[in-house]
Amino acid sequence: MKEITVISGKGGTGKTTFTANLASLLDNLVLADCDVDAPNLHLLLKIENNQAESYKGAKLAVKNQDLCINCAKCYDYCRFKAITAETFEIKDLKCEGCGVCVEVCPTEALRLEEIETGTVYQAISDLGDIIHARLIPGADTSGKLVSEVKKKASELAEKKKKDWILIDGSPGIGCPVIASLNGSDMAVLVTEATLSGFSDLKRVIEVVNHFKIPAGLVINKYDLNTEISQKIENYCQDLGIETLTKIPYSRVIVESLKKGELFVNNDQDLRNKMLKVKLKIKETLEVR
Repeated sequence: MKEITVISGKGGTGKTTFTANLASLLDNLVLADCDVDAPNLHLLLKIENNQAESYKGAKLAVKNQDLCINCAKCYDYCRFKAITAETFEIKDLKCEGCGVCVEVCPTEALRLEEIETGTVYQAISDLGDIIHARLIPGADTSGKLVSEVKKKASELAEKKKKDWILIDGSPGIGCPVIASLNGSDMAVLVTEATLSGFSDLKRVIEVVNHFKIPAGLVINKYDLNTEISQKIENYCQDLGIETLTKIPYSRVIVESLKKGELFVNNDQDLRNKMLKVKLKIKETLEVR
């Protein structure tokens, strides 16, 4: 079983569109949407039997007023200023759940309590099983929620003896991206032919190199600026990163998205490009 993570240094590069179309060409797979802040892979798929499960990924301090003696130790030791100065109440939005207040409280008036930070979904799509999740807006622990999505996807793939786990990662280089890459066999880097796309690609390559996993490059809408596209390709070539494909700007892709369809089913040239991507990935991972 091989795990491929599709990432991009910035949002709006076409990462999710690429993932969905690649998924349609891979057999016997489990899909995982690890962009928990803004999951949208399921929008391109026909899904059913979407089962939801609450995820508790953080803790907050909770106070028992009857046991409190107003000693102010919690206020003195809280470095996050999550305790009010006069009444010693807890400010939920500032509490980091570190537990220092619980440790210093002489009357055990404080305790840590798990809180819901998101929802994990398991569904069946027309391309295979999919695990996705949504973080509650403003909640922390996005990286932990991504890890939970990957854990469930891995368990499902092992249970059903799947050959592939295809992950739609988060944009950027933060905790969700790091969690998405952890344990992956290969990273697919999707970028666009812009200076901002090139700049952010350089940063995400540094993250990939940290995990020491092979990577492949996809330049989306490469023909909008062929000069920048060539610079991106040369830069990655110098780092030993193979170009998997260069996708042109195409009205077929735009119209396919508007209809909720996959572009590989509407254009043979684009389909051939994606089939070559599949072949190169298999060669990189030495999969037949």
